[in-house]
Parts: sequence; structure tokens; C-alpha cells
Amino acid sequence: MKIHRINALLMRHIYLFQRSLPRIMDILFWPVLELLVWGFLSVYLEKLNITSVSVLTFLLGAIIFWDILNQSQKAVSISFLEDVWEKNFLNIFVSPLKLSEFLSAAALLALIRILLVAVILGVLAGLFYHFNIFQFGFYLIPFMANLLIFGFSLGIFTTAIILRFGTAAQILAFGFIVLIQPFSAVFYPVSSLPQYIQYVSYLIPSTYVFEGMRAVTSSGVLPVWHLVLAFATNIFYLLLVVWFFYRMFSSVKVRGRLMKLD
Repeated sequence: MKIHRINALLMRHIYLFQRSLPRIMDILFWPVLELLVWGFLSVYLEKLNITSVSVLTFLLGAIIFWDILNQSQKAVSISFLEDVWEKNFLNIFVSPLKLSEFLSAAALLALIRILLVAVILGVLAGLFYHFNIFQFGFYLIPFMANLLIFGFSLGIFTTAIILRFGTAAQILAFGFIVLIQPFSAVFYPVSSLPQYIQYVSYLIPSTYVFEGMRAVTSSGVLPVWHLVLAFATNIFYLLLVVWFFYRMFSSVKVRGRLMKLD
């Protein structure tokens, strides 16, 4: 891999954000709007005294972590679609750019997006609701790392599907992650789900992050197996989807379907 190629592709996507209001809104407006709506709802629920635990902490933590996962996935799939929409996809791969460099640039873009979202939402949550994102301590790092990896894997998977079936499948770039949310136990514990759905939930890496977030909030301690299983499933899925992406790209290239994407 060549660093200058990765940097060039990364800078291209960063420059696109500077003059695009929709792209800026995707990172700033919608996550902030969710934070405000759910945050004020949490404040109201706490005033009702319907539970002894901090509803505000649980919900705000879940919202921030969910947006981190969402931004990580979008960084890969939406940036790929932008090249397709702008009829630039073939230009990129006519160049000496390798697939590994393309994925590396997408991973760095995902990292930048989640850091930006985490900082903005963390600051606003602190100002509006006195929520301290650093209350998770050291665990904040593995939490964010696992969400980054899983979101990146989801982005690669949806990109591979779009490669295979064309832009008719582009809805997956926006909607696939929504299908994951009910099984990830974002706003409620896994134990509240039906037993057969719990088995599915434990196959999803993000489940262990949200369960771990609630464990740290309520007891201050995170069971080690949460992190072990989160990283183990993440590594497995990442290797699987990278292989799948290479396989789909090779198949599309051999069949001459790359031009049809444009």
C-alpha cells in the first residue's frame, strides 16, 4: 500500500464536506437533533421518578454510541455511492489505486467522522444535560473501537452488495443499519427481548458494547467477557466481509459490470 494514495483519497472526501451542506448536515444536524429529542425526553422521564436508575445516562450514552456506529458505516458506504453518483468510480480504479488502499482511506474517514460526532455530541450533552461522556473511563476506548470496526464492516458489506446488484441496492447504504438496531439492544437490555431473539443479539458485536455501557453506568464494572466477545465477533465479521468485498469486486470486474455502476 502507498500512503500518498490513501491520503489523496481521504483528502478528496474531506474537501467534499467543505462545500456540501447535505454532507455537513449528515454529520452535525441529524445526530444533534436526536440528542436533543431523546435528551429532553430522558429529563422528563427522570422527573417522573419511574425508576431508580439514571434514565438520562442510559439513553444519552446509547444515543451517542449509536450515532458513532451509524457514522462509521456511512463513512464507507455513502462515500462509495458518492463516487458512483458523480461518475467518478471508474476514474478511481483506472488509477493505480489498490482495493486495500481504498478500504484504508474509508477506515480513516470513518475514524474522523466518529471522533467528530463523539466530540460534538459529548460537548452538547454536557452543556444541556450535564452528561459526562468520560464517566465510562478507560472503557470508552474499547467501546468506540468496537463500534468503529463493526460500522466499518457493515459499510464494506453494503458496498459489496451494491457492487454486485448495482445502484438498485443503494437503499442498503441508508437502511441496513436500521435493521441491526432492534437486535443490538441499544435502548434496552438483551434480557427484555424474547429468548429466540436474544440468540441473534449475541451474534452482533454492538450488543456487547451497549450491554457493557449499561453495566458500567449501573455498577462501574464491565465484565471482561463483554470486551472479549465484542472484539472476537468483530474480527471474525471484518475478515469475512473483506473477503466478500474482494470476491464481489473481482466478479463484477470480470463480468464488465463496473461501467454499469456509473
